[in-house]
Amino acid sequence: MEAWYMDESSEDQRLPHRLSPNQPVTREQLQHIGVYYWKLNADIYENDPELQTIREERGYSFMDIITIHPDKLPDYGNKVKMFYEEHLHLDDEIRYILDGSSYFDVRDKDDRWIRLAVSKGDLITLPAGIYHRFTVDETNYTKAMRLFVGEPVWKAYNRPADDFDIRKTYVSSLRSS
Repeated sequence: MEAWYMDESSEDQRLPHRLSPNQPVTREQLQHIGVYYWKLNADIYENDPELQTIREERGYSFMDIITIHPDKLPDYGNKVKMFYEEHLHLDDEIRYILDGSSYFDVRDKDDRWIRLAVSKGDLITLPAGIYHRFTVDETNYTKAMRLFVGEPVWKAYNRPADDFDIRKTYVSSLRSS
C-alpha cells in the first residue's frame, strides 16, 4: 500500500491524482486517523493463519468476496459511480485485496483527501464515521474480501452526515489523538 495527498483535479477518478511534488502519507499518519494496514499473502487467503488471527482478534466473523470488473459486476458503471460518492458507514470498513488494484480515498483531520493505493495482499480497515470513497484504478479490476463484525451492513450515508453519533465519536477521537 502506498498513500499520498491528492490533487484537486476533476480528471478521471481512476488516475493517481498525486500532487506535484508528491506528498506521501506514512502508515503512522494513517493510524492517527484510524486507518490500519496489514500486508498478507493473498495466494493463501483461504488457509492463512495470519489472516485467521486478525479475524479472531478483531471479531471479523463474516466475509464475502466481490470482483469489481466490467465483466463480473452487474451494473458496473453505476456501482463504481456509487462507490466514489463521499460517504461514511456506521461500522468499520474492512477490505482485503486478493487480486488487482484500486484506490480508497479518506479525509484527514483537516478534510484533505488522502489516496490509498491498494493491491494484492493489502488488508485495510477504515474506521466507522470516516468520510471516504472507493474507485478502481486504470486496470478496472480488483477482487476483494469484505470482512464484517457480525452480519454485514451495506448502508452508506453520503456526506453531509455530521449529525450521526458515529461521526461525532470519530471526530472527537481525532481531537484526542
